[in-house]
Amino acid sequence: MAQKSGGAAGLVLFTLATAQFLMTLDSSVMNVSIAQVAADVGTTVTGIQTAITLYTLVMASMMITGGKIGSLIGRRRAFAIGCVIYACGSFVTSIAQSLTVLIIGWSVLEGLGAALIMPAIVALVASNFVSKDRPRAYGLVASAGAIAVAAGPLIGGFVTTYWTWRYVFAGEVVLVIGILALTRKLADAAPEARFRLDYVGSVLSALGLGLAVFGVLRSGEWGWVLTRPGGPSWLGLSPTIWLVLAGMVVLRLFFSWENRMVAAGREPLVRPAMLRNARLAGGLTMFFFQFMIQAGLFFVVPLFLSIALGLTALQTGVRLLPLSVSLLVAAVGIPRFFPNASPREVVRWGLTSMLLGIVALMGALEVGAGAEIVAVPLLLAGFGVGALSSQLGAVTVSAVADKDAGDVGGVQNTMTNLGASLGTAVAGSILIATLTSTLLVGLGSNPQVSAEVAETASVQLASGVPFVSDVQLASALEDAGLPADEAAAIVAENEAARIDALRASLAVLAVIAALALWFSRLLPTAPVGSDPAVSRPSGEPSEVEPVEPEHLVLDREDLDAREPG
Repeated sequence: MAQKSGGAAGLVLFTLATAQFLMTLDSSVMNVSIAQVAADVGTTVTGIQTAITLYTLVMASMMITGGKIGSLIGRRRAFAIGCVIYACGSFVTSIAQSLTVLIIGWSVLEGLGAALIMPAIVALVASNFVSKDRPRAYGLVASAGAIAVAAGPLIGGFVTTYWTWRYVFAGEVVLVIGILALTRKLADAAPEARFRLDYVGSVLSALGLGLAVFGVLRSGEWGWVLTRPGGPSWLGLSPTIWLVLAGMVVLRLFFSWENRMVAAGREPLVRPAMLRNARLAGGLTMFFFQFMIQAGLFFVVPLFLSIALGLTALQTGVRLLPLSVSLLVAAVGIPRFFPNASPREVVRWGLTSMLLGIVALMGALEVGAGAEIVAVPLLLAGFGVGALSSQLGAVTVSAVADKDAGDVGGVQNTMTNLGASLGTAVAGSILIATLTSTLLVGLGSNPQVSAEVAETASVQLASGVPFVSDVQLASALEDAGLPADEAAAIVAENEAARIDALRASLAVLAVIAALALWFSRLLPTAPVGSDPAVSRPSGEPSEVEPVEPEHLVLDREDLDAREPG
């Protein structure tokens, strides 16, 4: 490991954090520019949402393979190659004139570039910082990604409003060129001994993860188990449940294949024994929960600000800034001022802060509430995300030897993508289901709404009520020729149902945060780099904590080597 001076370490941290920021920026920028992008490339909103889905899908399915490629050719080289692929994708996206070209540039090329870059970032932090400096480094790098989610709407809204969304992707090309110029400053461990890439494992992992993630991403449209009215049906059930089950079966085959590779003395894509490391498993579990809650929150809050309140994309981005500020303060301040804090306790305080923020927002949401109600909840949620970001990266990577950091990076980013996909899907499904049921009941019981209109609505909107603003709904009702008093009653019912739907989504996120608090017991209590034996509470089984963090769990090859004779 190369020991960096203060200035050099700062430059390395800036390079990796910038790359992480860039990898996360695209989706949040695109979410506020969908209408203009669709118009410019001659497609529909559904077409752009498909491109967004495919981008997430490519990243999630290729992360493990991307991490292994980094082990084979060197993490710095994989990082640089990924940057080149990503820059090519950004350039193609910036000049796209059709949905096909947009998908090739953004969904495919940028997704593949990110699959090489993100696992390499994790490994490069390990190779450039000693153990005591890693919590702060991982915290800042992870926070850069979370800040991109919050700042994306602000950046996208500003650029789209005053210029064009294409400048965002053109700017990414320039940013990547700058990152590539700084790549030579990164220290890298020597590539591992040459081995053949596990192609069968790559195909199985990509297929299994791809099927499961695609099913989750389409759950809002198809339903989770039962098919939504008018949606596709496979043997009487939603395609979502079948795709998720098929993905799980394929992933089971993947792990069987990996065990077979280890038994044959060949290099697997992922060592199953590594995933039985308690410290690593605990860190990955909490990463999953963090991104599930985080993605759900970033789905719900912008909907309230931009749709319910009618704020512009730029105004929505400004209202999200309190989260970015408190997130950065927590991610930088906790490792700096509490370097010997227990990861388990820091994560518990972080989850508690996130839970309090969600509950506070639920309590403040009511008809007529203004944008100011999100400030304090977002401050609390941002502190929680920053607290988790300051600990989890160091926990996972410290669980294995430095040479395996790239493999951990691949698995870690797979878990974050799975969590983000599931968080958005769950929040969206609960939102639409609650909005639909509440609005239809409200229309049926409102004396100002005719029975004919209520019955028509119950038939036409049974598959899901769209989440629209008062202005959009009033305009549609006026076009339909409804009397002004009846239209006003429908708008009022929709406004109340919208608030109930947002509250329901937040309630689910609060339950997930509470569940995550219980699972936080899987994390170590001792600071990263200390002897885990002292971190175990009296009477707690030894399996809860891993062996010395710089050692892997013994696999079959290790046991064979230790047998006498």
